[in-house]
Amino acid sequence: MIKRPTKAAALPSTHAGAERSAPASREEAPASSRAAERRAAIVEAAMEEFIARGFAATRLDDIAKRAGVAKGTIYLHFKDKESMFEELVRTVIVPVVAKLNALPPPTGSVRDLIEAFAGNFLKEVIGTRRGDLVRLIVAEGPRFPSVADFYYREVVSRGIAGMRALIELGIARGEIREKDLARYPQILVAPAMIAVIWQSLFARHAPLDAQDMLRVHLDLIFGERRTT
Repeated sequence: MIKRPTKAAALPSTHAGAERSAPASREEAPASSRAAERRAAIVEAAMEEFIARGFAATRLDDIAKRAGVAKGTIYLHFKDKESMFEELVRTVIVPVVAKLNALPPPTGSVRDLIEAFAGNFLKEVIGTRRGDLVRLIVAEGPRFPSVADFYYREVVSRGIAGMRALIELGIARGEIREKDLARYPQILVAPAMIAVIWQSLFARHAPLDAQDMLRVHLDLIFGERRTT
């Protein structure tokens, strides 16, 4: 069953007003809170519409109706459909990838660190609305280069940089013998992308154990774990 993220957890408000200092009067606080709630409702409605209809077919009228706001209210927060989609990526996908670059220096093996991050990524993406969003980008990115470019800058490039850094550390420690892997960090995250696509296309025919596939994949890179 697809898990739907809550407004509070998966769609945090990034309204600029939230970063300003505390309001000067008590009357301003409720208005600011209502604006933040409307913005979050719009982003959540946009996610549902984009996933259901695709980027091209989604209309601002449908988003406004689902969010329970007037169409004009959308323009108080977003200039167009593309900026709304970018906000959706920032609030739903970017925080997951950002965790990779925020990892502390490993006290154990590099494999342990990669396994922990990748396992958490699979849990937060596979079978969730995040996974639906990634599949949408894969499907419609070629038709909308600006959307694909934004996703590359905000998500893919950060993930690749983080994986490359971990691979280079693994090579330096002697945990990874194939030094050319640092040239192709995409290989390290390949199971995650396969699992995201497989989930929507073939899971009903052949369910995929993404976590076990990850383990086998890391065995190929690091060598099989020794059992004691």
